[in-house]
Amino acid sequence: MIPAMKQIRKQCAVAASPARVWEAWTTEAGARTFFAPEPHIELVVYGRYEMFFDVEAPTGSRGGEGCKVLAFQPERMLTVTWNAPPHLPQVRAQKTCVVVDMLPAGEGQTAVTLTHVGWGEGGQWDEAYAYFDRAWDLVLGRLVRSFAEGPIDWDAL
Repeated sequence: MIPAMKQIRKQCAVAASPARVWEAWTTEAGARTFFAPEPHIELVVYGRYEMFFDVEAPTGSRGGEGCKVLAFQPERMLTVTWNAPPHLPQVRAQKTCVVVDMLPAGEGQTAVTLTHVGWGEGGQWDEAYAYFDRAWDLVLGRLVRSFAEGPIDWDAL
């Protein structure tokens, strides 16, 4: 039996159409509602997919800097590179991969599945895995809340 690739897999149901969920993940205005206070998105293959969480930090320490779009199927799937947080420099120097699937799930609902792959073993890899195992729950929770209650107020956090 071939062992399974190490991955983080998270799911949620969003009270919005796939088109609206797609917009949230793939436009700067949409990503600002739930993902990061300063997103930089170019929805083309190898375009930017950067999420700046700490906009006051020095270059290289703001968040998802240098991440890129790898592939997409409109209103269905987005694949991007991802990096570890700045406090894990050994892992941050190497990228992982995040796939976001969006499927209709009944009237006005979208099932979102996020899969994060490309993990190494040991040391900072284990720390990064634990970090994102928690962080993706937070991100998906904010996605759900942004459609139910309105956009995240980044100044209030």
